[in-house]
Parts: sequence; structure tokens; C-alpha cells
Amino acid sequence: MGSVKMILGLFVMVAAFYVSAKLVPPYFDNYQFTDAVKDEATRDSYSTKTEDEIRKAIFKKAQEYDIPIAQDEIGVKRTGLQFNGTVVVTAVYVVHVDLPGYPLDLHFDASTQNKGVF
Repeated sequence: MGSVKMILGLFVMVAAFYVSAKLVPPYFDNYQFTDAVKDEATRDSYSTKTEDEIRKAIFKKAQEYDIPIAQDEIGVKRTGLQFNGTVVVTAVYVVHVDLPGYPLDLHFDASTQNKGVF
């Protein structure tokens, strides 16, 4: 009976490690991408970049972190003037993870809004 518990416990630990190895990277990439989007929105609130230039910069970051999002799926809206405007970035995407017997879609939203200081 003791060896059955040990084998079962070992199986549970291996399964937990496998599931963690599949699920942690998408969450970590989302964390890094969300941080990059917030940073880009903050810096671009005070620059003269156009919406398309902001979108291209965010898409470049998405490619760096292997985020499955198309450039036209990234929404950028800029209102107001430099130092006084608002930059709103919308980046919603889905990551598909294939677990044995249980395919999973993880939905992420890396959207942010930054207002100028005035």
C-alpha cells in the first residue's frame, strides 16, 4: 500500500509540474506585455507619435513576447494635445494551451489608459 501511495504522489507531482510548465509562460508573457503596453502609453502621452506609430511599437513588443495578436487587433485612441491628452490602448488576445485531454483558452486583456498631467 505504501508504494502505491508513493507512485500516486509522484504522479501527482509530475502532473502538477507539467501543467505549471504549460500555464506559467503565457501568464508571465502577459505580465511583461501588459507592463510594456502601460510603459508605451505613458511615454506616448508626452510625445508626438501618431496612433499608427504607437500601434506598430506595441505590435513589435507583442512579437518579442510571442503574444498571438495581429497588428489590426491593437486599438489605439489618442485624444487631446501633447502633455494634455489621453492615450487609450486596447489589446485583447487569446492563448490556446493544449493540455492532455483538456484544451484550454486563456483570455488576456493588456489594455490601459494614460492621461496627461494637465
